[in-house]
Amino acid sequence: MRVFLISSNVANTPYSVYPLGLSMIAASVKNARHTVQQFDFLASNRSFAALTEAITGFNPEIIGISIRNIDNVNLLNEQRYIDTVQNIVREIRKASAAKIILGGSGFSIMPEKILETVGADYGIMGEGEALIVDFLKQAEKGIYPKNKVIGSRPGLHHQQIPSAFYDNNIMQFYLKSGNVASIQTKRGCVHKCIYCSYPVLEGADIRNREPLAVVDDIENLINNFGAKYIFFTDSVFNDDAGNYLKVLEEMKKRKINIPWTAFFKPQVLDDACVALMQETGLKAAEIGADAPSDTTLRKLGKSFSFNDIIECNSLFAKYNIATAHYFMFGCPGETPKTVAEGIENIKSLQKTASFIFMGIRILPKTPLEQLAVKEGLILPGQDLLEPVYYIAPGLDRSWLEQSLTEAFKGMRNCVFPPDALDSSLAFLHKLGYSGSLWEMLIPGNAKRNRKKQNAQ
Repeated sequence: MRVFLISSNVANTPYSVYPLGLSMIAASVKNARHTVQQFDFLASNRSFAALTEAITGFNPEIIGISIRNIDNVNLLNEQRYIDTVQNIVREIRKASAAKIILGGSGFSIMPEKILETVGADYGIMGEGEALIVDFLKQAEKGIYPKNKVIGSRPGLHHQQIPSAFYDNNIMQFYLKSGNVASIQTKRGCVHKCIYCSYPVLEGADIRNREPLAVVDDIENLINNFGAKYIFFTDSVFNDDAGNYLKVLEEMKKRKINIPWTAFFKPQVLDDACVALMQETGLKAAEIGADAPSDTTLRKLGKSFSFNDIIECNSLFAKYNIATAHYFMFGCPGETPKTVAEGIENIKSLQKTASFIFMGIRILPKTPLEQLAVKEGLILPGQDLLEPVYYIAPGLDRSWLEQSLTEAFKGMRNCVFPPDALDSSLAFLHKLGYSGSLWEMLIPGNAKRNRKKQNAQ
């Protein structure tokens, strides 16, 4: 069958990210001997005319739309993305009679509601590589499922998780928008953070890809696409079992040294681990701190303390690896006292950039949703497609916003609201700077980065 796959994501902050999930679905479709074409709405300048032209030229029988995010989870500058998907579906209907299937992490958070809202025909919830192939096999016979939303428990392991079928035209857009290329080493998350949808989307068990396959992908991106910066998209790169070390050891064995970044938890790290990361090119580490006080860390279900965050930050700094932290205020258990404590804790961190959020986006099927119902902040079964944010009862929103604004005013490396510098970072990417760029917010780093850039 002729399958046309669309990435509907239009978010490009803090930097543009290649639609990896779409290309992994494309790989499964291609491996099942179907003809597949990929289209990126952001890379096509959000042009409906370009979308219509591509669909008309390809004449697909099935059209899939990947939804990465529902909104930007920023209470102080809300942006909804479902309206874009709805408009894409509307334009598809004008150009094609093909069945439309939704998928992606954003869709899987609240599939029934999104399917109803945007007006597509079907949706695949969760891991889609095997399900899309089954769907196409039946569709070839003219058979379509009775249930509009198709889903199953995550089950792909090792070599069953395919390497992405990277599209060169799409990849070149992202390389020109920061030179960042995406790779996944594992799926699943074992952590119990009360606000997070990762265990719902990918399962609560770690399912690793083969390290050899991961490093093959890295070499492919370097040699065939010209990638100069790798982003490992795992929810947490440094898993407890140490599979990430096998990936790094294989990179070292093949003498691969390329700038890369990933998400880390502030545990299960030591000098040997970080030295190996540095040797393979780790340039910037995004640490999942999330809350700036021990009280709110516990309430979020975190297994570490703020002292662990300090030690982790210092360990990376020891090896001259830039770090960034993302902190949320208004967490369960938050009080004016913990707000003050959290502000001082953030200010105490050395050689790092911190992005500060106010409130926590409430997502379905999470413990935070249950807590919000219990505390009377939302109703049981409330529609959460329209963004709703948790701020601890008794904490005044206006006071909190003013307190955070005053506390971080004039601090280059502490950014509140979290998107305050997005336009500046986008401008630097246009000038040819690579990677996440938030490391340039760290005092002393901007000058060093300019020297490196001029030397290239």
